[in-house]
Amino acid sequence: MQDTSMGLTGMVFSIIAVTTGAIMYWAVTSHAHEFRLSTIGVILMVVGTVSLVGSTIIFVTSRRMVGIRAPRIYHRGSSDLEGRTAAVHEDLR
Repeated sequence: MQDTSMGLTGMVFSIIAVTTGAIMYWAVTSHAHEFRLSTIGVILMVVGTVSLVGSTIIFVTSRRMVGIRAPRIYHRGSSDLEGRTAAVHEDLR
């Protein structure tokens, strides 16, 4: 089983960063002491966009292709109270 949570989490945080940056750029009109909040908004939008592209690549490459399945081999063994053992080997393709 592949873990896709890293790419998906990165995508969510990237979208939040882009949204926050857009709000800071277009909706906030006040200025702080030495810097403009709109400049921080542009930086957040750029970093969020680059991060979104990277997270999307990680998410897509970590997913298994639908038509391609790796072979699964199961080895099971059991024994009863009298000491007899049985082994099952399955090769599922």
